[in-house]
Amino acid sequence: MKRLTAKEEEVMQMFWEHGPMFVRELLAFYAEPKPHYNTVSTLVRGLEEKGFVGYRAYGNTYQYYPLVSAAEYKRSALRDVVSRYYDNSFVNVVSAFVEEEAMSLDELKALIARIENKHKA
Repeated sequence: MKRLTAKEEEVMQMFWEHGPMFVRELLAFYAEPKPHYNTVSTLVRGLEEKGFVGYRAYGNTYQYYPLVSAAEYKRSALRDVVSRYYDNSFVNVVSAFVEEEAMSLDELKALIARIENKHKA
């Protein structure tokens, strides 16, 4: 799955939270100063070209909707990071968190318990 820019992720987050929308509706979710309509329209068309959004035509206007869920995108992004920076090993990822003391022993034990419970089911 292709990676998105920060601005594209921002637009996708709006779709994931609010569902199908027209470009003018997307503008309402931006903080001031709001970007220009054409800027947002260009971002949405880019997302369409990358396969992240689809659209329904209503006359001369289009209502866009997400084709990729937030969960799918997050899984893909995580796999990409693990592949690129941790030799495709989740053990290396967890080890990095433990070494940096970003994960406590209790959290590690809870993770092991979740894995064990998943394999029992």
